[in-house]
Amino acid sequence: MTSTTNLATGLTAGHRERLMRVAREVSFDTGTRLFEEGRHADRFWIVRTGTVVLDLHVPGRRAAVIESLGNGELVGWSWHFPPYVWQLGAEAVSPVRAHEFDAEAVRAMCARDPEFGRAIADWVGRVVAHRLHASRVRLLDLYAPYGSGGAL
Repeated sequence: MTSTTNLATGLTAGHRERLMRVAREVSFDTGTRLFEEGRHADRFWIVRTGTVVLDLHVPGRRAAVIESLGNGELVGWSWHFPPYVWQLGAEAVSPVRAHEFDAEAVRAMCARDPEFGRAIADWVGRVVAHRLHASRVRLLDLYAPYGSGGAL
């Protein structure tokens, strides 16, 4: 768990409280696909318990697991940027309880309150940067002749 993907350190207490007002509790059984790469991104989650893995489709191979997410971490960022299409896939690898958010409602909140919108955009942007780095390292580990080399 990193500070960039964790809700507790990603947003101020006031912004967290405001975001949580529109959350609904959901649960997923082991093996449930939360979303598929290339499909419409209309919601996102913050994990309460359990583990969700992010994966990347690799033609001719099994999907590459990019990262595992747990308590307090943001699952999904594609809802924040047009054209709102998932860039990765996600699957529950254990029973998961999470807070689910309607993307359109959160984007509307961001539009109504520029300060809140900037805080959400900053948090989601840090998550994107973290996931891009994690994707690069994982793909180098899997497919580069000498792996990532650990010197990134």
